[in-house]
Amino acid sequence: MKWTAPVRQRFPADPGSNPPPGGNRPLYQRWWAWGLVGIGFGVTGAAVAGQSALRAIDQNLPNTTDVLTYNQSGTLTIKSADGEILQQMGPATRENISLQDMPDRLVQAFIASEDEDFYEHNGVNYQAILRATLKNIRAGEVLQGGSTITQQLARVVFLDQDRTLARKLREALLAQKMERELTKDQILERYLNLVYLGSNAYGVADAAWIYFSKPVDELTLSESAMIAGTAPAPSVYSPLINPDLATQRRNIVLQRMLVAGFITLEERDAAMAEPLALQPSDPRNMFSEVPYFTSYVQQQLPSVVSPEQIEIGGLTVETTLNLEWQRQAQDTVAYAIRNYGPGQGFEQAALVAIDPRTGEIKALVGGDDFEESQFNRATQAQRQPGSTFKTFVYAVAVAGGLSPYNSYLDAKLVVDGYEPQNYGRRFRGSVSMRDALISSINVVAVKALIEVGFEPVVELAHRMGIRSDLLPAYSLALGSSEVNLLELTSAYGTLANEGNYIEPHGITRVFDRFGNLIYEADFVAERALDAETASIMTWMLEGVVNNGTGWDARLPDRSVAGKTGTSEERRDLWFVGYIPQLAVGVWLGNDDSTPTYGASSTAALTWYDFVRTIREEIPVEEFPDIPYSFDGREPTIELDPVKPGRIYEASSPHEGSSDTASGDSWGGGGSSYSGYGSSEPSYSSGSRSNSGYSGGGGGTDYYSEPEESYVAPVEEAAPAENIAAPAIESAPVEEAAPPPPMIDEPPPPANDPIPSFLLPEPAPEASIAPLLPPPQ
Repeated sequence: MKWTAPVRQRFPADPGSNPPPGGNRPLYQRWWAWGLVGIGFGVTGAAVAGQSALRAIDQNLPNTTDVLTYNQSGTLTIKSADGEILQQMGPATRENISLQDMPDRLVQAFIASEDEDFYEHNGVNYQAILRATLKNIRAGEVLQGGSTITQQLARVVFLDQDRTLARKLREALLAQKMERELTKDQILERYLNLVYLGSNAYGVADAAWIYFSKPVDELTLSESAMIAGTAPAPSVYSPLINPDLATQRRNIVLQRMLVAGFITLEERDAAMAEPLALQPSDPRNMFSEVPYFTSYVQQQLPSVVSPEQIEIGGLTVETTLNLEWQRQAQDTVAYAIRNYGPGQGFEQAALVAIDPRTGEIKALVGGDDFEESQFNRATQAQRQPGSTFKTFVYAVAVAGGLSPYNSYLDAKLVVDGYEPQNYGRRFRGSVSMRDALISSINVVAVKALIEVGFEPVVELAHRMGIRSDLLPAYSLALGSSEVNLLELTSAYGTLANEGNYIEPHGITRVFDRFGNLIYEADFVAERALDAETASIMTWMLEGVVNNGTGWDARLPDRSVAGKTGTSEERRDLWFVGYIPQLAVGVWLGNDDSTPTYGASSTAALTWYDFVRTIREEIPVEEFPDIPYSFDGREPTIELDPVKPGRIYEASSPHEGSSDTASGDSWGGGGSSYSGYGSSEPSYSSGSRSNSGYSGGGGGTDYYSEPEESYVAPVEEAAPAENIAAPAIESAPVEEAAPPPPMIDEPPPPANDPIPSFLLPEPAPEASIAPLLPPPQ
């Protein structure tokens, strides 16, 4: 009987038993099946993850339209009020031009050299990448890149130069996005304006100027090819660094232009035969035409934008500067130094012009030679303002309710050891505040200061725009505390703006490197002085120009208000004047503060030299009317009169002129301080009375000359109307209009001829430097 092996029942094995070897096992029990499933899941997961990652990267890509307004990091561009570039620093494109203004041969040279298929691809040229990769593998080094022009632009604007896969991926996605959102011509134009081409040339217009000193539309075929040839390695292929390599690169570009069909064989050969005719020039706008102003703007920039924004750079700063006025101001300063300076002993000058209604600085000149000295005499020099400071004293007096016709006795005065002196050391007797300001009488200014008080004057000056510290002393009335020209001019601008102060500034707007607005000036006017007092002070300062020390600043077609100033030993010569729409300050002197032998009238003449050249651009406007009457005016400033410890005042202008003054006494018991008008406040035992300044009880302390008394700087008196003109050119003048009649007020003093001892000193001898025509 034959044995037959039993047939195996096809039942699943027990859970704990081993599977039978071999045989037809189910698919889920085969390892390779699970391997394929794993690979499938892996590939699918990777694809999903990759697609999600790409989607996330794409969603976080920057706005590609920023390309159209982008500036290079680390740059700073400063513009005038009308948009003209004043200066560009750092790696800036100094001239942007449109694609239509570029010659065809220049554009074709870049396309042939950098991206022959530019108009066919969608931002990434995969064939070019493969071709470049194979060529580099065969050579064993990187000889050629596969980046398109669009990729290069994306790298310049949005990315760094890291050679990582993540950066290359982001670059490719950015390029494709740019191709979707921008036109080909927009991309090409921005690339040609931003690409670095060596030797500080950013963009084709800069390269044409730096290498050949010509605009792009004058470039030859050979020059265009040479510029395009620098793009792959600008520091290596710059013709100013390696002319031989630059020539080789030029020839390669010309050959590629031939292959691309842009030029003929004859054109290629002729261009290759040309030598490199280099004519190097500095980049445009690297050096400022108005350096004192642009340096001031750079100093102010940290106050309006953050340090991080400044560090990143790419900023565009729009300013308040009127470039034509600035040029006139620079010419005026240079003219004054060359023609007035040698004869009057000053070597420097400064000028500031401000629109008082906006606070905008329209012109600022800090000296005559920025290369020789970067010290800005308009903003950094602290100098004694002399009699220009009297304006603040009288403004407090008027705001305190006093009339401009309030009279004081101009006579010898010694208060707490301080003795102010007038020009010529002579006195005029009873003088109103208005006439004292017009003739710049020092003694009356000090008496007015005593009556109104130190603190009200200091506070008003600060509200009007003086930012420097002011020392509360008797000499404050005569400008002993130092200020700078910018703040002094701004303070006078407060009067021109009817008592409203607006902070002076040179920056209006700042944009970041992508053209986003990050700062905009928004200065609000602050009431510093009531409008009525401002109009009265303007009227008084008009008198200074029409009949006083500011005579040389008169304009033939409009009213001018202003004040001269001279510090001790004529170290500083000032004039600050204004019309309704413009306040201008002038300073003349020496950097080492050595005395001059000039006059503040020369500062007024310099003011005239500048304003007359620009006044045609400014419509004629009248100053506000003064009040119909000075009676019954409500004070807007509370006075705080000074209480001197010891004071001597002569009872007439002829007394006390010698070294002794018997019969006149100090403010001990029984002595008095007289000579004021009926409104004169005085003190007796620390309280106000109407009898004059007097001290407390005690014996009579007769006056004797102090051993060491401070002598105040003196100011030139007003010239008489019929005095011969000085040797230097004077401003043409018209007949001064009489002041408007005042109702219920005493008439102003009669216009008696000014005594000879109060006239200015003779004009200095003519300058040894040749006289130049004044600025036009």
